[in-house]
Amino acid sequence: METHLRWTRWPSRPVRLLVAILGGLSLAVGITGLAHADPTPAEIEKQIDDKWNEIEPIIEQHNLLKSQLASNQTKQKQLEAQIAPLRQQVDAAFDKVSAFAVLQYKTGRVSKLDAMLTTGSPDTFIDQMTMLNMLAKDEQARIQDVLTAKQQYDAQKGPIDQLVAQQAEQEAALAKQEQQINGEIKALNDMRVKAYGSSGSTGNLRPVACPVEYFGGPGAKAAQVACAQIGKPYVFGTEGPKTFDCSGLTLYSWKQAGYTLRHYTQWQYSDTKRVSRADLKPGDLVFFYGDRHHVGLYVGGGWMVHAPNASEPVQMKKIDSEPINGYGRVA
Repeated sequence: METHLRWTRWPSRPVRLLVAILGGLSLAVGITGLAHADPTPAEIEKQIDDKWNEIEPIIEQHNLLKSQLASNQTKQKQLEAQIAPLRQQVDAAFDKVSAFAVLQYKTGRVSKLDAMLTTGSPDTFIDQMTMLNMLAKDEQARIQDVLTAKQQYDAQKGPIDQLVAQQAEQEAALAKQEQQINGEIKALNDMRVKAYGSSGSTGNLRPVACPVEYFGGPGAKAAQVACAQIGKPYVFGTEGPKTFDCSGLTLYSWKQAGYTLRHYTQWQYSDTKRVSRADLKPGDLVFFYGDRHHVGLYVGGGWMVHAPNASEPVQMKKIDSEPINGYGRVA
């Protein structure tokens, strides 16, 4: 018991004073937030880069969905054009069907008694029935033609209805993604303003001559066009001439050189020829990250021009600054 009391007794006055001072400092740090100092600009840049790597795949998927939606709308117009004559045929066939034929189709053959009563004379019964049977067969054949045409119409109308439903789902998904992306971009811009103020400065966008190298040909032309876009804003889903996203910039640059690229990084990878790093020339495309969600246009000397993200404009950057996935040559 004595030992216990010896070890748990209150500390001496100097020790108590030191504990009090340290406790006060801890409290002050907790209140003022000094323990969580504001991140440095380099740390903010890292946060922005990491966040953008989450957003950019969504943006590229957005580009893909827009292209698919446009393709579906074209198919829908083509099917509507094919159905228009059939619809006219159905309408015309129904116009030819008499009220009597409709009655025959719904209720079956007219009874002999009804036929006799409508003639007014039993002497003409046989002739009247013969006429009714011939008329019924003729009208029933017409109705069958109408039903066949209607079935053909429905068979073609079904896929259109399905496409319309798919498009509605795609549009809803696009709207949701766009809302999410806009929110993420706003957050990135807020981070940028907090770190660097409202000047929007991102440093030297063209630190060396652009293009760095010149070999002539369409690749050099594409590189020159890309260099001319330096300083223009990034806006996702755009392909110039005033704003760009990453695949929109490469598309625009090569379009001015006379070549067509599709607005999606994966498509641009598929549509280009694989080359090695040692064989890179201005105009070649450089793809980044495991899912190739980012692309830049090589301008020589280890430099590229790219549209990085919504918080930075089009600019030059060393290709080794991001994880390279592969290289592609347009022409």
